[in-house]
Amino acid sequence: MNMRIEADSIGTLAVPAEAYYGVQSSRAKENFSITGTKLHPELISNLARIKKAAAVVNAQSGNLAVGKKDAIVQACDEIVAGYFHEAFIVDAIQGGAGTSANMNANEVIANRAIEILGGRKGDYRIVHPNDDVNLCQSTNDVFPTAGKMTVLQLLPELIAELEKLEWALGDKAEEFAGVIKMGRTQMQDAVPTTLGRTFQAYRSFVKRDIRHLMSAAEEMKSLNIGGTAIGNAINATPEYLENITAFVSEEAGIAFTQAEDLFDATQNVDGFVRVSAAIKTAAVNLSKMSNDLRLLSSGPRAGIGEINLPAKQNGSSIMPGKVNPVIPEVVSQVAFRVIGNDLTITMAAESGQLELNAFEPIIFHALFESIDCLAHAVATLTVNCIQGIQANEMVCYKQVEESAGIATALCPTIGYQKASAIAKESLKTGKTVRELVLEKGLFSVEETDRILDLKRMAGIPATLVLRDKAI
Repeated sequence: MNMRIEADSIGTLAVPAEAYYGVQSSRAKENFSITGTKLHPELISNLARIKKAAAVVNAQSGNLAVGKKDAIVQACDEIVAGYFHEAFIVDAIQGGAGTSANMNANEVIANRAIEILGGRKGDYRIVHPNDDVNLCQSTNDVFPTAGKMTVLQLLPELIAELEKLEWALGDKAEEFAGVIKMGRTQMQDAVPTTLGRTFQAYRSFVKRDIRHLMSAAEEMKSLNIGGTAIGNAINATPEYLENITAFVSEEAGIAFTQAEDLFDATQNVDGFVRVSAAIKTAAVNLSKMSNDLRLLSSGPRAGIGEINLPAKQNGSSIMPGKVNPVIPEVVSQVAFRVIGNDLTITMAAESGQLELNAFEPIIFHALFESIDCLAHAVATLTVNCIQGIQANEMVCYKQVEESAGIATALCPTIGYQKASAIAKESLKTGKTVRELVLEKGLFSVEETDRILDLKRMAGIPATLVLRDKAI
């Protein structure tokens, strides 16, 4: 392999002659062989968008030659289009607060710009990674800006999948509106409700999570770009400081604002914590619902068996006919990962020191993974589970009728103590509450039917007609 020799403040290093990356990227690859996972593709594209915006602003203020600007812009546009991503060789988790990622972008863009201008890669007299591509910038404002841009580009997919889930749950709430079932608290029979209300409650939390995510996303629109190293805009021209945010907004298609306090925006990363918290909250809710779906579909003969989940694949290599709730299971596993990522993000944000948080690489890696994985989990939950759920209406009704929990409806007429005695006797003898009330002559058949009216107890409107098979 032909090599070229590059130098930095550490010394010299041989780099493949045809590589678009350079010496600093090569050192980072050697130093940070951590996950084997490269930078997120959107993060790479956003680094290029920032470099393009910077080049344009610097050329307009007369600080960058037009020819260099044009070559840098073309190189950045090509990276945004998906080219040269393989040249971004640094690990997603890296020391240096993202310096390696920023320099990887600077070197790739510089070498491609050199090539566009007819030079040979590594001839930084033509276009220099630091002096030209990184002009008026620092890793400390470029990297967090790229991170915020990436979050805002990834969140819409998650929100869109949650919106589809909300609609699917709404459809099921309507479909199951007349299916009476036993409500349970602390895994014990409580009072009657409907399967429709169960799914309506699920829909409500999804709507709430969407609102939380959209609100948290607003935190990402305030940038420290232009603040350079610690927020004091050292080495940035006044023209650059004034105009860079608008040009980044134009490149991203997002209306960003420059932070009022660039020092605060450089030191503190609590906005990412808020976004992560909203994602974690959604994951917790989705996992809780997945727990419910597994319980409600358990059996199907020896469990609760109130609903049937779509059969998606064989559940056992030894037990024929066994079908497991694999979709809710995978959703919970993603939730576990998201919760772990949230703790990582929390600790990384807390561990920032003085004028900079050095741990943005792990924050971004964890946050991007949470967004991507949860979006995919929600998509499979909607399509491969929720839309195909069926209610076992006879099972639901039978469990309510035979439950001692309906003795609660007797309290207003015979008091808590007598109602409790009937509930205990029902559990002991296996007789239904209805049978015991009639057996003891407490009420007439008509009065018993009125007091123990399951539709009334479940809060079903009198105008709603139940399906014959359910009653």
